Amino acid sequence: MKYITAIFTAFSISLLALPVGAYESIAPSADELKAMDVLLIDIREPHEWQETGIVEGAIPITASRLFLQELAPLLDDRPVALICRTGNRTEQLSGLLEPHLQQEVINIEGGIFRLMAEGYQPVPVSKHMQ
Repeated sequence: MKYITAIFTAFSISLLALPVGAYESIAPSADELKAMDVLLIDIREPHEWQETGIVEGAIPITASRLFLQELAPLLDDRPVALICRTGNRTEQLSGLLEPHLQQEVINIEGGIFRLMAEGYQPVPVSKHMQ
């Protein structure tokens, strides 16, 4: 019984240690990402979308002061997954965004550059937006 109590106490303390605004960071392959039931948002700048293209199915919304207003009409019950070039911006934005949403927030580690290094070919943003 002491063992179970110790495990429960350790688990409870670890939950209390989770920071407010906790989010999940994952590094799925491109195929895994496309198969996920998430609202995938590419937060890069328009010139970056033009340079590299975007992940098929991603919605481009620049991380700006109007980000929440542009995101709000798209929200449903799916988690919100954020992708950028290398994962740095999405890591920062995930922590800021999570307290404001009811949905789970997911940071895609390594961004589109990681996916491209693994052989993924993004789609042109102009084709994607049609």
